[in-house]
Amino acid sequence: LRAAERASPGRAFAPLRTAFVYVPNGVDNAHWWPSGSGTQFRLGESLRALEGVKSHLQFVKGLSHRKAYANGDGPGDHARASATFLTGEQARKTAGTDIRVGQSVDQMIAAHAGADYRLPSLELSCDPPRTTGGCDSGYSCAYQFNLSWRTENQPVPAERNPRLVFERLFGAGNPGETAEQRARSARRRQSILDFVQDDARRLQSRLGAEDRPRLDEYLTAVREIERRVESFDAFAGRPDTPLPAGVPPTYPEHMRLMFDLLILAFRTQSTPVATLLLSHEGSNRTFPQLGITEGHHSLSHHENRANKLEQIRRIDAFYAENFAYLIQRFRDTPDGEGSLLDNSLILYGSGIRDGNRHDHSNLPIILAGRAGGALTPGRIVDLGGRTPMTNLYLSMLGLHGVPAERIGDSTAPLRLI
Repeated sequence: LRAAERASPGRAFAPLRTAFVYVPNGVDNAHWWPSGSGTQFRLGESLRALEGVKSHLQFVKGLSHRKAYANGDGPGDHARASATFLTGEQARKTAGTDIRVGQSVDQMIAAHAGADYRLPSLELSCDPPRTTGGCDSGYSCAYQFNLSWRTENQPVPAERNPRLVFERLFGAGNPGETAEQRARSARRRQSILDFVQDDARRLQSRLGAEDRPRLDEYLTAVREIERRVESFDAFAGRPDTPLPAGVPPTYPEHMRLMFDLLILAFRTQSTPVATLLLSHEGSNRTFPQLGITEGHHSLSHHENRANKLEQIRRIDAFYAENFAYLIQRFRDTPDGEGSLLDNSLILYGSGIRDGNRHDHSNLPIILAGRAGGALTPGRIVDLGGRTPMTNLYLSMLGLHGVPAERIGDSTAPLRLI
């Protein structure tokens, strides 16, 4: 059920917001997964940074993407991992423009709930966008650099520049513009819309039956603009937020600024759903701040070498530390009668289990938040076997009120979360 339907009369309105955060190349599973079961578990070595927030997390074992395997298409697991991650569909193997995979879960949420927000969805990345060219083993770069797909052949490019993200959320404006100046601009826009609507009503009485439907379409478009203006008005009275200068010089700074923008987007109820690609699948990013000079993708083909596995654990711990920052910020941000984390659902994970094996079963997946009371965090959920990841997505769609019968290769909603 949608958050608006769940809310009791007189309670502060706090809609459900959902985010998907992606990390590439799999993990060192022996040190990533917690030990124990149910609510009695101990975090793995790589995830110790999450100790302070583990009561807000669910570790879900047994989720798989069978459409990310070759299934007759040969090599290209990194491209398929990211293309399938939010769609559950087999990506067409092509390096040309005839790409095809499927609509992603975030865009299904956006299509259903996005009309009530300034932005139907928000796509973020720490990598430059790519929608053309060949990347992994005959697959288009569009598959590796885009998590979000509006249609089966239309990716939604993510924005990596924090300043442009801010401007998209709250309007370009002047970097020195105050809340009062933004409010004046919004009032001017509203005055223009009032004039247009009054003029249209006068005209309506003089139109014939054939022309009235066209005018109705016009007025519908005007009302949509008015709705967006009103949503900007709602933000205009909030405290000023510093405008980001651009892409930060280091990866950790960039990542945390994108986290802050994600939180700001949810706190201001600017969008119901967001995706954040921390790095594209198959990324060979180095981590000089960790003393790691070999690329991540290269290390992920570890061949069980101890020195490579140790470096992968440090990379896993780095991502966990930054994810802990995100969860702490969500937890400490008031929202409605609770926190932003109480009213959100955040999925963190990778489309590959082990980079050395290119395995897409038992994926490393964490759910954070309570989704308005729909989820029970602070535990491990072991599904056993190979449960379609899309069964989880079908449940998430249900929480947003999306009347979907299937997504990708789903078989039934997941009931255990």
